[in-house]
Amino acid sequence: MVAVLKQRAKKAFQTGKTKPLEYRIHQLKSLYRFVSERRKDIADAVKRDLNKSEHGTELFETLGLEGEINLAIERLAEWAAPRPVEKNLLTIADNVYVQPEPLGVVLIIGAWNYPWAVTLQPLVGAIAAGNAAIIKPSEVSPNSAKVMEELLPLYLDKDLYPVVTGGVSETQELLKQRFDHVFYTGSSAVGKLVMQAAAQHLTPVTLELGGKSPCYIDKNCDLAVACRRITWGKFVNCGQTCIAPDYILCESSIQNQVVEEIRKSIKEFYTDNPKTFEDYGRIINKRHFKRVMALMEGSTVVIGGESDESECYIAPTVLKDVTAESRVMQEEIFGPVLPIITVSGVDEAIQFINEREKPLVVYVFSPDNKLVRRVIAETSSGALLANDCLVHFCVSALPFGGVGNSGMGCYHGRHSFNQFSHLRSCLIKKLKLESINNMRYPPHTASKMTWARFLLLKQINLGKLRRMALLVAFAALTAVIVQVR
Repeated sequence: MVAVLKQRAKKAFQTGKTKPLEYRIHQLKSLYRFVSERRKDIADAVKRDLNKSEHGTELFETLGLEGEINLAIERLAEWAAPRPVEKNLLTIADNVYVQPEPLGVVLIIGAWNYPWAVTLQPLVGAIAAGNAAIIKPSEVSPNSAKVMEELLPLYLDKDLYPVVTGGVSETQELLKQRFDHVFYTGSSAVGKLVMQAAAQHLTPVTLELGGKSPCYIDKNCDLAVACRRITWGKFVNCGQTCIAPDYILCESSIQNQVVEEIRKSIKEFYTDNPKTFEDYGRIINKRHFKRVMALMEGSTVVIGGESDESECYIAPTVLKDVTAESRVMQEEIFGPVLPIITVSGVDEAIQFINEREKPLVVYVFSPDNKLVRRVIAETSSGALLANDCLVHFCVSALPFGGVGNSGMGCYHGRHSFNQFSHLRSCLIKKLKLESINNMRYPPHTASKMTWARFLLLKQINLGKLRRMALLVAFAALTAVIVQVR
């Protein structure tokens, strides 16, 4: 079945129907119509999967998706156009440019925590770039996967953009096929398996993974504001966000104040009883519930800790006096548990971060720009966000992705288009001026090498030359007008 769908998508792609920009825009508009018309179906599915409210689904799943689609429609002609490049003197008369072209048939493997945003946002880039795409939603969010399988083909070309559901065996079968690109969102452990399978066909991959994103709080910052923003970023979607702050680093002198400010924010956002509050979600299933609960063993709970396995409910929880050896620090938490680790200052915080795998995000809260820039300069991560959480995800101009263990490749906006395109180098030379080319033909003499060095190493910025020419022309025109007067 999987092989048949792959072959059908390849055959449809080879007809060339995805090449015209008009066709791509038509498909993107159909995708937008799907999101708009099926908003209720999407919200109901996410409610059953993650107990997310209708407004929460719109805010964190579909609004960003609609924005990405609109941006792609608006900018597609610009993104797909030939991109002129600088020339050297040898190629100054030639037409030299980069031409984006579709990769072919790509595979998009989505994740369960935001089953619509992280599955369909990459699809926007794949469609915009002119590819066929097989979409594999996560089986861990079964209701969303079912709705996607049943309703998406009513809007998009069934041959070019089929949806494949199922579990591990279906995903493994997909990965045995030869694709032109694989885009995977999920854990680092599975990301390695995806990359290993893709390597059998020399297929390039984009891996949107995760990791333990640290959050350093400077003792001189406004702790009430900082903790309010951290609380929101950590506990939205019940902590099941790849870019959520995984743990806090702060000096021991402010640890108790940090705890109290987070306590206030939890009460403000989720009331005294988050379990009954509409905008507080649930852990995706019992397996993950048990995993998150086990991570708290051996740590001191200062906020929350209540749970109900029958509902996969874990209250917003904060742990204090956590150490690097604590169980909760051995893997990405991916749940509503926030450990606090005390450090002596920013020096130790930077050292602590650098001793571990490169995270998806480094968060730093400080009013001191020098301190923020130091953290930027002395750490490495997919992104750095100062004085807020999560919001960089909604900036389409920023590439979203990890580095090292937190992933490779990026997407959003133009970056999605580039990720799903082959940027083809093109040089078109005329069959004239052969005398200039003689210097590259044997025999290679010293005089020819002198000319070669001059012609090849001298870069020509045509844009700058045009501006200079315009300036000279304007100066000449001004001189003429002055003389006439």
